Amino acid sequence: MPQITLPDGSQRAFDHPVTVAEVAASIGPGLAKAALAGKVDGELVDTSYRIDRDVRLAIVTDKDAEGLDLIRHSTAHLLAYAVKELFPDAQVTIGPVIDDGFYYDFSYKRPFTPEDLVAIEKRMAELAKKDIPVSREEWDRDQAVAFFKSIGEHYKAELIAAIPAGQTISLYREGDFVDLCRGPHVPSTGKLKVFKLMKLAGAYWRGDSKNEMLQRIYGTAWANKDDLAAYLHRLEEAEKRDHRKLGQQLDLFHFQDNAPGAVFWHAKGWSLFQDLINYMRRRQVEAGYEEVNTPDVMDRGLWEISGHWFNYREHMFTTQTEDERVFALKPMNCPGAVSMYAQGIKSYRDLPIRMAEFGKVHRYEPSGALHGLLRVRHFTQDDAHIFCTEEQMEQECKDVVALILDIYKDFGFEDVRIKLSTRPDNRIGSDEVWDKLEGALSSALDHMNMPYTLFPGEGAFYGPKLEFVLRDAIGRDWQCGTLQVDMNLPERFDIHYVAADNSHKRPVMLHRALFGSLERFVGILIEHYAGNFPVWLAPVQAVVMNITDGQADYAREVTQYLKKQGVRVVSDLRNEKITYKIREHSMQRVPFQLILGDKERQENKVAVRKRGGEDLGQMDLDAFVSLLRGGK
Repeated sequence: MPQITLPDGSQRAFDHPVTVAEVAASIGPGLAKAALAGKVDGELVDTSYRIDRDVRLAIVTDKDAEGLDLIRHSTAHLLAYAVKELFPDAQVTIGPVIDDGFYYDFSYKRPFTPEDLVAIEKRMAELAKKDIPVSREEWDRDQAVAFFKSIGEHYKAELIAAIPAGQTISLYREGDFVDLCRGPHVPSTGKLKVFKLMKLAGAYWRGDSKNEMLQRIYGTAWANKDDLAAYLHRLEEAEKRDHRKLGQQLDLFHFQDNAPGAVFWHAKGWSLFQDLINYMRRRQVEAGYEEVNTPDVMDRGLWEISGHWFNYREHMFTTQTEDERVFALKPMNCPGAVSMYAQGIKSYRDLPIRMAEFGKVHRYEPSGALHGLLRVRHFTQDDAHIFCTEEQMEQECKDVVALILDIYKDFGFEDVRIKLSTRPDNRIGSDEVWDKLEGALSSALDHMNMPYTLFPGEGAFYGPKLEFVLRDAIGRDWQCGTLQVDMNLPERFDIHYVAADNSHKRPVMLHRALFGSLERFVGILIEHYAGNFPVWLAPVQAVVMNITDGQADYAREVTQYLKKQGVRVVSDLRNEKITYKIREHSMQRVPFQLILGDKERQENKVAVRKRGGEDLGQMDLDAFVSLLRGGK
């Protein structure tokens, strides 16, 4: 009979098989009420799951991350249940959990409306209030296909028919609604109390534009009302921080239909962009990198050797010349860096070689995926490729990780998570090589005592990678920097170095980007700071404003002096009231406003006002320059 080991190490013995719910009840009525699921030997199961052997068991509640995912998963099915009640002719397809919520796709004869969403959410609340039990059933595959066809759910029937014959199919029933699902689910609809439907969108069946356009309903679900309120507040704040709106308001950049996915940088935006490059250039020189530059257009043969032609072809822009040679705009900088390394004989004494490049890359992204600076087709990477020996590989990984984290701190990102993505199914290279590469990354992080999350199967086709995820000022996560280790491209390009024993050996190649896409990083910075950039990064650091024409010449002198001191400064000598100028430049998020009246002109000083309205009083120009250079 089963003996249950709980997370605290205590054990409970039973003289008969028990369900997860019964174990929770034996511990206490509070836990029994809160239980959403169980974790049996690490596997999530329903509370109805019967235990007839010795196991380790954790009771999952809404306090656990798995519990919140379970709530969202079950709420997606509650959404489908409500839709079927209100619109019986609608067909249900799939409804997964996503970040902060869920969605469900439907096929229906007419478009859903915002009024429909209100009605659906109301029906969901009614079904939740009824506390309808949710039960798991196991069916034969063919029986399940026949059932869903009989009730007109042809999409479900298609999904089930694709499952291998003989495999048991799990269905979940709540009231009259039956849906295909692996589970687990909450034990009853009464556990689903805090949710909200967010928006409507279109989505092709199986993501293929040749198939029917379905209707996708997005929703969010939370463990309590406070968490939902906090999430909705984050959305409101994100709307205010939208980099596309602020980019226009602050005169940084724009987009045009005749250049989809490419940025038109205005003077202030280009200044910000160049500041990022100059900052990174300085940090890379200090870290021992040499900057190089490689062609934007290269022959198809190079991409065949690298493997990109076979693994990335659909994302590449290509052209064919009169002599029928096929060229591609580079989607990545790696083959160019390998070609650079291949020039001349390299010795073990030359390694590591660290090549940095601010390379322009071009990738075809579907038009529906383009999103301001965050998803473009033409962008600049702060790429670097490090060529080193196997013995140097781990230390180089440590140095890159340390550099990345230190740089992110300079931009105000202290909360950084690291993901380790390992070998995908579609890959090049032997398992032996992948073992070495994955081991180097994990060992580097372990020796640095850096926590990380493992993502099996999500590495690049040529090597495993680390991804660095930044958390911004309003709690959103952004994946930015990457570090990939690679022994496959050196093999494919047949590059080597002369070892101490005069033998030829393959170098290891590290692919590294810190900002990732500079365009995307600018977008992230705009939203993180809500346009209020730190003084050192602001495109315009100060504006000089005269009160009357009597101070115009002095304002010009002040502006010229500050420019010679390296301050990014503009002057506003318009014949407008000073209050109007102050308000306008406050809207532009300029860090400092220098206001000049007769008193300032006579005393050769400036009246300084900080962004946000703080009055710093009068000071001479050198004192202001010192203040600005020390500003954040």
